[in-house]
Amino acid sequence: MALQQAWEWERWKVMGQHAFFAIVLALSMSGALSGADMTTGAALSRIGPGVGLALWYVYWIALRGGADRPPLPYLVGALAGWAVMAVVDPAFLPVAVAVLSPYWLRRPWWSAGGVLVLGAAWSLKSFATHGSVDVRELTGCVLGTAVAVTITCYVATLDHESHKRQRLLDELTATQAERAAAERQAGTLAERQRLAREVHDTLTQGFASIAMLLDAVGEDLPPDSPAARRVGQAMRTARDNLVESRRLVHALRPAPLDRTHLADAVRELTTRLTEETGIEACTVVTGRPVALPPATEGELLRVVQEALTNARRHARPVSVSVTLSYLGDVLAIDVQDDGTGFAPAARHTGIGLITMRERIAALDGTFAVESTPGEGTTIAVTVPLPVDSPASEAPAAVSGTERLAPVS
Repeated sequence: MALQQAWEWERWKVMGQHAFFAIVLALSMSGALSGADMTTGAALSRIGPGVGLALWYVYWIALRGGADRPPLPYLVGALAGWAVMAVVDPAFLPVAVAVLSPYWLRRPWWSAGGVLVLGAAWSLKSFATHGSVDVRELTGCVLGTAVAVTITCYVATLDHESHKRQRLLDELTATQAERAAAERQAGTLAERQRLAREVHDTLTQGFASIAMLLDAVGEDLPPDSPAARRVGQAMRTARDNLVESRRLVHALRPAPLDRTHLADAVRELTTRLTEETGIEACTVVTGRPVALPPATEGELLRVVQEALTNARRHARPVSVSVTLSYLGDVLAIDVQDDGTGFAPAARHTGIGLITMRERIAALDGTFAVESTPGEGTTIAVTVPLPVDSPASEAPAAVSGTERLAPVS
């Protein structure tokens, strides 16, 4: 509704400007043609410049859309035409008000000054013509000038207030959009946490129970019997699915961020990787850690988590390092392993890489994968940091360039 009203105001403002130009030009031309001894040649010398000025206005202002931002060629040409018309007949002096009408709202004080100059020129013209200035003419000129200046300033004030209200409406709309986005993000995080709890309480616990039961059954069977082998296979399948369900829970709900900062949460991931697989994993933090919005830290943590999972499952590395570099206006994250590597151009991109790329793109960051067969893989991520964010109160152990030793 407010946007519709603003649009209507702009439309009526432009129409009023065009109508004002036409009325002033028509009245001035009528005054110039009102002489009793007007010949055909004299009439044409007044009608021609008037029509030319009207066509000039229509081309630059009406057709080319210069009502909001009048171009300089219009002003130069219109003032030149007005000067010719004023020389031909001083009755065309008021046309200057029409010529300046596109500038009333954009340059109100300039327009008011132009009107004052026009009033002074009218008085000088009367003095030069009659040798004196009639009191009634002078009074009318002063009153007309005052009215024109008042109207100019009033309309400019209305336009200024209209633009001010429009800016406030735009800010309100942007604030509402940000709030709606924050609410959607909060709802998404809440739903992910709910799904994580459901998966943990059902599938994860179920796989754990199945593994325990199969383990008990395996102890009652002869070690080399076919049934024991099939139970062993079922047990390995249950344990693999148990690991996958736990990974899914961690992917849905980055629990470390509920109680710590991004750097500490990444350190927990590398520590857990070392404890579970024996891979030498470490976290390095450089620069001064900066607090990021929880949603942003959650997305970054999931990207690191997916990168470590890919290294664990596919690269078979001896060591993995995660580097977080706070560089003032950006945060750079590098996940590097010394595993088997691959040729990015020759390998079909998996869903994990696609998901990581989409997460970083949503944060207005950059994502790159560097890998060579036999020489490991590096995943490089950069995301912008908030300019006015305070430094995080992370422990000193993750600041500077200290290398965090893995847990073996």
